Amino acid sequence: MNPPKPTASSAAGVVARFLKARGVERIFALCGGHIMPLWMRADAEGIRIVDVRDERAAVHMAHAHAELTGKLGVALVTAGPGLTNAITGIANAHVSRAPVLVLSGVVPTPQENRGGLQDMVHTDLVRTITRYARTVREPALVLQELDEAVSRAFGQGGEPGPVYLDFPTDTLRAEVALRVQLEEHFRPKPPALLLPDPKAVDAAVELLWSARRPLVITGRGARGAGPELRRFLDKLGAVYLDTGESRGLVPDEHPSVVAATRGTVMTEADVVVTVGRRLDFQLAFGSPAVFGGARFVRIADAASELRDNRRGEVELFASPAAALAALSSAASDRPSAVDRDWASGLRKRHLERAEKLRATMASTPDGSDGRMHPNRLLAALQAKLPRDAIVVADGGDFLSFARVGLSSRSYLDPGPFGCIGVGVPFGIAASLAFPDRLVLVATGDGSFGFNAIELDTAVRHRAPAVFVVANNGAWQIEVHDQASTYGRVAGTRLQFADHAGMARAFGMHAERVERAEDLPAAIDRAFVRRPALLDVVVTPEAVSADAKSGLAWVPDLQPLAAWDDAERAWRQG
Repeated sequence: MNPPKPTASSAAGVVARFLKARGVERIFALCGGHIMPLWMRADAEGIRIVDVRDERAAVHMAHAHAELTGKLGVALVTAGPGLTNAITGIANAHVSRAPVLVLSGVVPTPQENRGGLQDMVHTDLVRTITRYARTVREPALVLQELDEAVSRAFGQGGEPGPVYLDFPTDTLRAEVALRVQLEEHFRPKPPALLLPDPKAVDAAVELLWSARRPLVITGRGARGAGPELRRFLDKLGAVYLDTGESRGLVPDEHPSVVAATRGTVMTEADVVVTVGRRLDFQLAFGSPAVFGGARFVRIADAASELRDNRRGEVELFASPAAALAALSSAASDRPSAVDRDWASGLRKRHLERAEKLRATMASTPDGSDGRMHPNRLLAALQAKLPRDAIVVADGGDFLSFARVGLSSRSYLDPGPFGCIGVGVPFGIAASLAFPDRLVLVATGDGSFGFNAIELDTAVRHRAPAVFVVANNGAWQIEVHDQASTYGRVAGTRLQFADHAGMARAFGMHAERVERAEDLPAAIDRAFVRRPALLDVVVTPEAVSADAKSGLAWVPDLQPLAAWDDAERAWRQG
């Protein structure tokens, strides 16, 4: 018996045509029988299938595609273990609030609940980490379920984030009546524009233009509001901190940028403006123990970024670009009360520290073991990066060095979920979306191992990324914590594996670099022969800022030891 081939009007065909109509050019996927009808119809519609080696990587790639392009990221995974493999990627997209559509299949309806192959209720597994999770059994409902899921993914009516749909295989093969294939469901929907309440705008202007030490912090929700943000900063004269979620919105040369004085400015600000940014662990949960008596102005189009942990004295539930434009307009020519000496002093210290960091990074001495410091590697990479490079930083200990040692206008990292291992799949998706821009993945060796097999995907799909592995043979932040806290090391040392040898086995240009003086030429060769990998041996003796902060031992009240101490003191009065 030959299985029936799905037509363009089958449920699988309708799903593929929907994706095409919504501008989806590629999906990230790993094949399986339960999804084969959809797989083949996507191919028939000319949608590129980036076939991966593990479903987790497929979702990571869809996540990165969504973050960098602002469009929908799509992952297609098969039933049972295909879906369970994908859950880490879905959870990361959930915490990062990335618009990702995950599609899967389930057993044909006559086999449900009978012990069929890979028969599971997937929706129960993903419901808490998605904005929408449904099994679609009725072919006539496929289009409206897709339309609703994608609307939910982009936060239309709620918080943005991943959504999930699966289909019994017999449903995918079934025909969808032409009359229910309504154009209104295929049609792309523009993002909703939420305008701020004029009274809230006036209240915010009064507070902000009276502030002496205003600080602006942006996050995911501020993407797309770059011009409005910069105009607002110029008019108010506030100082500015970006985060990994919104890096590049304001260029480093802008006078408001004071990233190198983060700890100081968080304690000194009298008004803090969050724009599409949660007050999560990275910002001490907005605690008065760190932010003192600062008052908050919260701006967001999602509830989780508007009122988590601290309520604003003024809250603007609006599209961030519209809210920032309204604030600038309402302020008109009103002079700001900002303490210019305070702001310029912070900027001066930021520039001095940034320059000192650049100078010291390039000359950081080797460890006593003769291996180079990771800062030497990062300095060499930064010196070669073009201005439009996309940087993906990954790792635990190494990320602590990389997030301050590498600067770019497009940047991704493991995010607030701390989902190490995203580097290789993120880099592949970035280089496929922007093949004319250099994509650099700078990763620790431990994190690299999670998805190292996807180097094969990079070669097969000619994804022109450069992967640089800082190889210190350890889970180093844990090694440091164990040695300093417990006096011994247990189960956290790796080997100085030959990652370059593995990459060459997949047909990728790869080199092992052990001396800092060999880095510039090796980097040049890698940038020309993409995809490429550099396996750079670095000393495990380097101690990162995160290792020193107490992050590894997970304090009770705050993520960092100093903040935890401050929180305890504040709570005790």
